[in-house]
Amino acid sequence: MLFYTITEGAEKVPVSHFIAAVKSTGLLTSDPRLRDCMEKIREAVRESAGEVMMDLELFRKCVGGNIVLLSLAFRRKFIIPEFEAFVGIINHIYYTSKLQQDGQVAKYIPHLTKFSPDLWGVSLCTVDGQRHSVGDTKVPFCLQSCVKPLEYAIAVHEHGTERVHHYVGKEPSGFKFNKLSLDEEDKPHNPMVNAGAIVISSLIKAGSTWASAMQRMSLIVKFTLVLHPMLLLLTYFHFTRFQSEKETGDRNYAIGYYLKEKKCFPEGADMIDALDFYFQVGLPAKSGVSGAVLLVVPNVMGVMCWSPPVDKVGNSVRGIHFCQELVSMFNFHNYDNLKHFLKKQDPRRQSDDDRNKSVMNLMFAAHSGDVSALRRFALSSTDMDLKDYDSRTPLHVAAAEGHMDVVLFLMQSCKVNPFVKDRWGNIPRDDAMQFGHKDVVKILEEYEQKYIQTSQTDAEDRSHQSKCSSLEGRV
Repeated sequence: MLFYTITEGAEKVPVSHFIAAVKSTGLLTSDPRLRDCMEKIREAVRESAGEVMMDLELFRKCVGGNIVLLSLAFRRKFIIPEFEAFVGIINHIYYTSKLQQDGQVAKYIPHLTKFSPDLWGVSLCTVDGQRHSVGDTKVPFCLQSCVKPLEYAIAVHEHGTERVHHYVGKEPSGFKFNKLSLDEEDKPHNPMVNAGAIVISSLIKAGSTWASAMQRMSLIVKFTLVLHPMLLLLTYFHFTRFQSEKETGDRNYAIGYYLKEKKCFPEGADMIDALDFYFQVGLPAKSGVSGAVLLVVPNVMGVMCWSPPVDKVGNSVRGIHFCQELVSMFNFHNYDNLKHFLKKQDPRRQSDDDRNKSVMNLMFAAHSGDVSALRRFALSSTDMDLKDYDSRTPLHVAAAEGHMDVVLFLMQSCKVNPFVKDRWGNIPRDDAMQFGHKDVVKILEEYEQKYIQTSQTDAEDRSHQSKCSSLEGRV
């Protein structure tokens, strides 16, 4: 059924049609989970002189190892079921934010001044691996402070929450991110300020050589960012930027020596090494002076925005505007569900959640003979025996209209009940007979006999299983 849903009932379609259908769900051909599928498609393309047509046999060969993933995608079971519509709104927000002309490129780090203020890119990845990028997403830039949550996550993964927070607090400081200050226990206030990030860096590298720490960092970053095209471009060492940061990082060195004086570092950690490692991965904050903003919508997606012009506090002007528009458009805010903001959209909501809407769509599809639409509903686990206000099912409507292909699909693929009575006491065969569709009447009569036999067989099997279970219980 999945094949005919994608091909809309055709026996063969161009491979490009299949790839376009996959992309419409949010999956990209570069998705590592689809590597085997794409390799087999490329192999088929190489072996063919002309355009490759995908039939059921080639589909099974290519999709066999990815049937679960693709079934979820085409059944709209991903976190964002209507991804194309969602992407359209994201693009609208992107172009709206592009009009923002405020802010300036950060000047206190010389290397950042070389970036054009017109650069602007957004990339997102959902928890199901649906991806979208728009704008200047292939221009390498420095993560700067955006590395802080990644660095903190690595430290917690390696050492656990208890050990990490033995050295770093959890509370806000009330000061600027680069303030030279500690809390009452002589610990950095949290991992989001410079002092906390330096200590976190020393934890990642604690007890290991520089080479092994960098190797481990590289592996973790690759694993974390494999589905995020924009971030993946950024995960390499840039010596010029490293030197630029290091030469202008006097305050961070001062913070480092202050931390060393207060014995904030774990035993065996070297303050200078920690600072060197810290400079290579960026300055700690949720946003960076390079113009990057790393946004996470819990259990939904991660978003990276980048535009060099920043405001007075070092946040990307376009990035902040994008985030504000995103929250105003969608009910991603924690309090939105409590306040019941009906004007906001929820992209996580299934389009067929509303039973009334499902019934209406099913009836229209059956009335118009749209088998492709019915296939999509069936693949989405919709009950194909749903009734309207007159207790009529899609089979009633298709039989009354004489749509033979729809009737066959509902009988053969969906195994619907042919004995459902509407409010006038008619079953689908009665409607077909009333409107003179003799061919439909004939196949419905045959199907009714098979349905009775199948029901009796199933009942006997259930009875036998019940007796066996009862016997086992008595034994």
